[in-house]
Order: sequence, then C-alpha cells, then structure tokens
Amino acid sequence: MKLIKPSMDHLPAYADALKRGWSPDNLRPEAAQEQLARIASDAATFVSDLDDPGAKAGPVKLPDGSEVPRLPSIRRWLWDTGFCGHIGLRWKPGTEDLPPTCSGHIGYSVVPWRQGEGLATAALTGIFPEAKAIGLKHLDIATSPENTASIRVIEKSGGTLVRRYTADRSLGGHATLLFRVSLAD
Repeated sequence: MKLIKPSMDHLPAYADALKRGWSPDNLRPEAAQEQLARIASDAATFVSDLDDPGAKAGPVKLPDGSEVPRLPSIRRWLWDTGFCGHIGLRWKPGTEDLPPTCSGHIGYSVVPWRQGEGLATAALTGIFPEAKAIGLKHLDIATSPENTASIRVIEKSGGTLVRRYTADRSLGGHATLLFRVSLAD
C-alpha cells in the first residue's frame, strides 16, 4: 500500500468510490455527493484543495451545518492496485492543541470493500513522517467507543487512550474516545 498525494490521474478511481457509496467523512455521509458535485464543477480545484497546508480552501462544514475556518491540512489517498481510502492530517501551526470543533489531527476511512486488510494501520503509521516534518510531537486521534476496528488501528499504531468525553455539539455531541500517539523517536 502506498500513500499518494491526490492527483487528477487518480481522481477517476476516487470518484468511483464516492459513486459506490463510500464517504470520506464518517460524520457526514452526504459529503460523498457534495464532493461528486465539486468534481463535476471543477475537478482541478477539487483535487488541489485536498492537499491544503496553507488552509486556503475555505471553511469546513461541520455535521451540524455550521462552518469553521479551515486548519492547514494534507490528504493522502491509500493506493493498492486501486483506490482504497484516504487519510488526512490537520494541525494548528505552532502547537499540538486543536480547536474543540476539530476531533483530532488525523481522520481516515477505508472503502468498505477493502476493510480488514490492514490498510488503515499502514496508512496511519505511514503518515507519521509527514506529521513529524511539520513539527508535531504527538497526534491526537478521536473515535467512537463503538468503532472497535478504529480502536484496534490506533492501538496497533502506538496510540494510548487519553480520555473519554462528549464531542462538541457541532460535531454531533456523541461519546468519543481520544487517543494519543507519540511521535518521539
């Protein structure tokens, strides 16, 4: 499995996954249709906005419909004989702290037809060098207590449970587990 920067060459496989029912946003399934509309409208801008370390792509829509300023972020597509999912890394420059409307430094999703192959674990550990390169000393990763697959991925990647809490209302106000992965050598 490789992590690749989103590109126009690989966009058809990404769009196919969206059409097959996969959503890159596990809190907003409707994001798949929104992204298909953006691809149809301006595919080149859509692709360039996915890798946005300058936070220039505009606000982020939250599950409650509100919008917040975008954090610097990068996205990588999981590629193994085709598109398998994505992983995103977001951060607030100069600190590991994140605003309450951001559930963690990392978000990832594997397409349903490729789950259970270890791709999420490979992607998570594969993004560590990029996180270190921007100066992060640790990564916070949030997941639902019911998402046992994600908990296993995080723990296999060195994550330890930091706390249980209720997510910000704008993110759905649901029970959440926060894990931390140290990036220290």
